[in-house]
Amino acid sequence: MSNIPDDKTLDKMESLLNIASDYTRLKIMYCIQNERKSVSEIVNEIEASQSLVSHQLSVLKKSHLVTSQKEGKKVYYLLDDEHVVKLLKIVFEHVMEEK
Repeated sequence: MSNIPDDKTLDKMESLLNIASDYTRLKIMYCIQNERKSVSEIVNEIEASQSLVSHQLSVLKKSHLVTSQKEGKKVYYLLDDEHVVKLLKIVFEHVMEEK
């Protein structure tokens, strides 16, 4: 029996990895991996426009990589769960290995 996931699962995996692989989205995910931040905090930290950050947060949230919490008029973002943290860590470690 093969260890290859079925086509539907592979399609979902491909989509998730494509979404996570965007340069700006990676910066956003690193920015909010340890603490929740508002859009303006993310904008300042990654030095990107508010419209770009908002759009990318929407993509990340739709893909369940990021979650949001509304407090008053502000919305705070954080990585959705430990799986996303692990994904970032594994990719980072892989690219940092000397081969």
